[in-house]
Amino acid sequence: MRTKHIVSAGRTNACARHTIIVHTRLAGHMARVAAARAGQSGRQVMTMGQLAARLAGGFLRPIDPEALRDAVRESLPAVDLGELEPIKNLPGMVRAAVSTLEKVWNANIELADESHARLQAIRALETEVLRRLPPAMKRPKELVELACARLGYAEAVLGPVEIHGHSEMSPCWRPLLVALSKAVKVTWIAGPRHVPQWLRAMPIEIPQSPASEAEPFLFSCANPQHEVVEAFRWIRELLANGTAHPEEIAIAAASPGDFDDHVSALSRDANIPVHFVHGTKAVAGYGGQIAAAVAEVLVKGIAQERMRRLFALIASHSRALRDLPRDWTRLLPTDAPLTTVERWEQLFRSKSADDWPDGIDRSGIVLDVVRLLARGPDAAEEVGEKLLSGVPLALWRCALDEGPPQALPVTLSRLRCDDGIEAASHVIFASAMALASAPRPYVRLLALNAGRWPRRISEDRLIPDHVIPIEKLDPLPIGDADWRDFRTIAASAKSVAISYSRRDVEGRLLGRSPIVAKLKEIYLGRARTREHAASESDRLLARPNEFAATPIAISGRNCWSDWYRDGLTPHDGLTRPDHPRLKKLFERPLSATSLKLLLRDPIRFVWRYAFRWREPQDADEPLTLDALAFGNLVHDVLRSAVEALELASGLARAGRPQIEKAVGSALKEIAGAWEREHPVPPPLIWTSFLERVRQMALAALSCPIAGFKGQKSWTEIPFGSDDENGRTEMPWDATRRVEIPGTGIRIQGYIDRLDLAADRKRARVIDYKTGRLNRDMGSVVLKGGNELQRCLYAFCVKTLLGSKVEIEAALLYPGAAEGEQALFPLHDVDAVLARLATAIKRARSSIEAGLALPGIDASNYNDFAFALPASQSYLDRKMALVQKRLGRAAAIWEEP
Repeated sequence: MRTKHIVSAGRTNACARHTIIVHTRLAGHMARVAAARAGQSGRQVMTMGQLAARLAGGFLRPIDPEALRDAVRESLPAVDLGELEPIKNLPGMVRAAVSTLEKVWNANIELADESHARLQAIRALETEVLRRLPPAMKRPKELVELACARLGYAEAVLGPVEIHGHSEMSPCWRPLLVALSKAVKVTWIAGPRHVPQWLRAMPIEIPQSPASEAEPFLFSCANPQHEVVEAFRWIRELLANGTAHPEEIAIAAASPGDFDDHVSALSRDANIPVHFVHGTKAVAGYGGQIAAAVAEVLVKGIAQERMRRLFALIASHSRALRDLPRDWTRLLPTDAPLTTVERWEQLFRSKSADDWPDGIDRSGIVLDVVRLLARGPDAAEEVGEKLLSGVPLALWRCALDEGPPQALPVTLSRLRCDDGIEAASHVIFASAMALASAPRPYVRLLALNAGRWPRRISEDRLIPDHVIPIEKLDPLPIGDADWRDFRTIAASAKSVAISYSRRDVEGRLLGRSPIVAKLKEIYLGRARTREHAASESDRLLARPNEFAATPIAISGRNCWSDWYRDGLTPHDGLTRPDHPRLKKLFERPLSATSLKLLLRDPIRFVWRYAFRWREPQDADEPLTLDALAFGNLVHDVLRSAVEALELASGLARAGRPQIEKAVGSALKEIAGAWEREHPVPPPLIWTSFLERVRQMALAALSCPIAGFKGQKSWTEIPFGSDDENGRTEMPWDATRRVEIPGTGIRIQGYIDRLDLAADRKRARVIDYKTGRLNRDMGSVVLKGGNELQRCLYAFCVKTLLGSKVEIEAALLYPGAAEGEQALFPLHDVDAVLARLATAIKRARSSIEAGLALPGIDASNYNDFAFALPASQSYLDRKMALVQKRLGRAAAIWEEP
């Protein structure tokens, strides 16, 4: 009896077998969820291709898209494509060939019957592709023929068949549908959809339901981002009012990929999980970031900034880098671009095991990776296998299958991953096709712009219209599908909200889609007040009164108001007197550069030296050297050359040949060091700069300056410093305190050049100027606080060598044209120093009194201009007030 019961139950289950045909992944998933919720058994959910393969038997299956792509990629080099031969290795050819073959198969076109040369070439490719595919994979036409030969098994294998979510069906499957309807009951569940004409003539039951009477609302939005914001406001309203559950809500677009970034960002900001039916971008995840970092280095080069990011990402995931200490990158000089293998090798040759965090020299590990990556895209496959594992490696292989290694950054950005969010219980973001296959009651349709929905119908990339008419090759064009999907979505929904953008992301005007040409639009402004906000930030921005009560808004409003007041305010730089941070600032030694800012732009002096703000430096190779970098390079070469000349006969006794030799050797040494530690321009430009440096260094050292008896020269001599920079023979104790009289300010820095007589009774300090010569320099003394170095240098020498030394101080312009005056001495050094000390004392007192105000240099080149109002009128309004408030502290600005 028990056995009979089992057999009976088996027969009952067989009779209960039921097949549902869908055509998208979302529709299949939702059908399975519905069956599970209803407790149904025996229900099979599959596509028409899977149905044909199931009925054909023998473990057959339709051609898998990934397998087809692999087969095409492998077949292209092995096939002569005739007139397509020149383009077969170009990026995108694999994707184009896959698309063409799918169109041919879906349209039931037999290429063997065609005589056109283009079609014969594609036929040759098709033959090679089919040869490389697994034998179990069959084209649609073959599956249909095999399935039709086994219709006697349809009742047992399939049972009654229902077709859900289809508005159309490719011609290749229609013969099977006709044959199947004679063997089992076939029902086309049309719902409110339009029924295609070819289907009406078939003996198939087509139950329909009335279309929704909901009136669509059309909203005009500012741009695509605004459309997404309005969509999330709409979602929030539906959820807050209890009108809909998350699983009843959908956002859709004809091309959803255009909105991925906006939807992803706002989903996190609004704390509303959204399932991306088409998948999220792989590069948005951690594994994708690792793969993208490797691709960026391969394609763009091994610059330090990119390598730092790469090592930080893959260190704990790569077997090749497992032994590297976490903080090993402290060995790398911050400003060095390190754009070639040679520069990486030079760097590590200068390091010992003691420099490494764990005391073990692991430069070999790093250099092996650097050398591998330096080979570029040609080594992409080897790089992936050696450096990557797990998800990053899988993405890397997929990207290499999609296109050539040179296109890795692009192909990686096209890869998608499942987001792990359950579609049956969350809001979904989908393509119009996917949503039309599994409609939801509450939908928001995006980008109803001309050319975006419906999308334009275009010729196939490999088979143009004159070879096979487009209506034959693609009988279900994408534009017509967009129209059908729109009608299906609108007819199936209780509520339809539609939006389009007035402008694109670049500001160009956009037109409205012809689909919604007859609907009356509702204009939405970006700053409008909305009852239900998308997120916390959206709520505050939409409610000015509420936002105005937040601390950041109060601060911002007060700042803006203060900038436009007639008087000076804390937002103009007023601080409380004797601020401890400022007092501490003056306890440290200052440089000539910092004193210049103190005198000419007090607020920037505070920002840079009290707040320690710094302008970020670009570690990539620049196209040129800025003036500061060029000047530093010249100074480095001068120092090295003078040291070499002093070890020989001395600078004062050196002839032109000796100077040229010393400069040449110094330039070679310094250029190598710069290439290791600083960003440098491309080789051709870099060589030109080095030649300019050589000419300027020769001019500086060959300038006819009367020498002292027994003269000895130094360059870049430190003073007032805690570190003598490893130099042994110096004219003084570099750590000795140097204080400007009457100011309480200590100074430190480097003197460009010092010439000292053997009896130490006469000295000359020279400040090199590598910029453009001002012909009025003869009358310049302090230049409003701009030229402090030669005066401060002279004071330092007098302090450190004794008050009896006779000092000359001068500016030297080595870039001066032949015949022009290049040396500009400073007359009456003591009187100038007295005036400068008075100005510095006043500036310090002004700062300590709380007057950190913009100065005369605020309107010139200012690396902190971002912290000031953008309008020049601000300084025009405030400068008179600043000068009045600073009083005598601003008098230095008028100094010649």
